[in-house]
Amino acid sequence: MTEATLARARALLAERIDPILDQDLVSAGAVQDISLDGGALSVALRFGFPAERYSKELQAELQPLFAGLPGVSEVRVHTEWDVESRSVQPGLHPLPGIRNIVAVASGKGGVGKSTTAVNLALALAADGAAVGILDADIYGPSQPRMLGLSGRRPTTTDGKRIHPLGAYGIHCMSIGFLIDEDQPMIWRGPMVTQALQQLLGETEWGELDYLIVDMPPGTGDIQLTLSQRVPVSGAVIVTTPQDIALLDARKGLRMFEKVQVPVLGIVENMSTHVCSNCGHEEPIFGSGGGERMAVQYGVPLLGGLPLDIRIREEADNGQPSVVADPDGSLARSYLFIARRMAARLAAGGALPGAKFPKISVEED
Repeated sequence: MTEATLARARALLAERIDPILDQDLVSAGAVQDISLDGGALSVALRFGFPAERYSKELQAELQPLFAGLPGVSEVRVHTEWDVESRSVQPGLHPLPGIRNIVAVASGKGGVGKSTTAVNLALALAADGAAVGILDADIYGPSQPRMLGLSGRRPTTTDGKRIHPLGAYGIHCMSIGFLIDEDQPMIWRGPMVTQALQQLLGETEWGELDYLIVDMPPGTGDIQLTLSQRVPVSGAVIVTTPQDIALLDARKGLRMFEKVQVPVLGIVENMSTHVCSNCGHEEPIFGSGGGERMAVQYGVPLLGGLPLDIRIREEADNGQPSVVADPDGSLARSYLFIARRMAARLAAGGALPGAKFPKISVEED
């Protein structure tokens, strides 16, 4: 009976399509062992992405899946995970201590890229990962405000390396920490890219599983130079459903393809509008645009996010949705997208006190 029960348990796992992996756990190689001991069915799983909270969800979901199997009175799910470094662009090497750099980009501004980036970073941290975020939007740095760090200044102990600021368990570096919030950055492209490379390379990030880079919007010289010089393991494209936004998002996707950075997927922001009075949802910007783009380019649609006033209010108040309401519907959406992004990366992506160190810029 034991062998038959184990075979049936494995078959049930093979029939269940995991929403994060887009395949069953057996085919994905996540099932390490299944055993039966005195009525206790133990399933050992291993993932290549952070899964502290996900393991609890799996426990609750797999319990009823195995209910009724002969000889099974208890189900135990043991989950382990480990984030490995993935490859980067040819000719570049991963930064010491940082396993993976993920660029969050958009073809145009105003699609919610920065809000998405910070919530994805916080979601990965909520699932147990060591995470940092680099605010690469020199002209419009927003991460200090969204993380409740406005007016704060990072420190340095040797005048060469900057210690990033921390909030909600993640590290953050931004040009916004080094200037006044209302100070405009009137810099040319080469000045921006040099400053960003220094912010990235001269920050004491420590050991990170992921460094999320909130890219500047667009596909111009700055974005192209950054994608060529920063060792990126994968990219996420943020868009809204309407055609005009999708046109620009396609350009961003193609830019990463040209520099051989795997596109991990597309996030469709503002998929539906949620009425703050009655809760009614309506696709005011159209529907299905992100999914059509994903099919066209052979990359996954990681998920959709609503146009919800809470997202804006929480970010403006320095408490993004993932930390403002960790068990709410918005946080769950970001967690789902972050897990799918990290799982896609683990699977190989989409390609078959002291003085501050000076950020010096020389104009050509």
